[in-house]
Amino acid sequence: MIHKRACDLSVEDRAAILRQLDFGVGLSAELIARFAASSTAVDFRRRRFIYRRGETADALYLIVRGRVKLCRIEDGTAREAVIDILPAGAIFGESALYAADSREYCAIAYENSRLLRIPAQEFQGGMAEHRELYDYTFRLIGQRLSSAERRVVDFALDAIPARLEKLLLEYSKRYGVSKTGGVLIDLPLPHREIASIVGSTRESVTVRLNVMRREGTIDFVDRKILIKRPEMLSAA
Repeated sequence: MIHKRACDLSVEDRAAILRQLDFGVGLSAELIARFAASSTAVDFRRRRFIYRRGETADALYLIVRGRVKLCRIEDGTAREAVIDILPAGAIFGESALYAADSREYCAIAYENSRLLRIPAQEFQGGMAEHRELYDYTFRLIGQRLSSAERRVVDFALDAIPARLEKLLLEYSKRYGVSKTGGVLIDLPLPHREIASIVGSTRESVTVRLNVMRREGTIDFVDRKILIKRPEMLSAA
């Protein structure tokens, strides 16, 4: 299955994928079979749009492998505000369940990714008939809302250095790998990308990261950030 193209995956292959993901752990065999039959597997190369703002919101997506960036791109200037970078196993596009007919944000493959696309109507039907899916979706939307509210508070109350340190701490927990000398954020994070997340400029982020490096809090390893002193971030 690993070496198959997305378009060659059978219903049985898609069912096996669903059972392996966190999303599918609590679902019944009936619901797994239903989603496997109605879903489509799709591959996206790095930096390709999965959907753009304004496109029809008619499906949800499960990340089988790779990572996906959610963002808002400003018309005219093309300035980007990154909302989140989601790992394998995550679900996104849930606004198709409750929002207007069109997407408000963009989804872009942060790296080469494979997704399962589930039609929104099929997902809604599953929620209506299966309490476990309803509960899962309710928790997901609640977690996303809480995260967005925390970011609003951070933007209102924190200066750029504090926002940056909170981001590094969060990503060290989500993507961190223990290494000699600290915790490596196993995710390439260009300075412009970090700036888009914390609401700053690439130049300001670069200056602050260099200060943190001189202080011995972080280091750079193969274009990734090594957190050498996590306790200094938790104190932020």
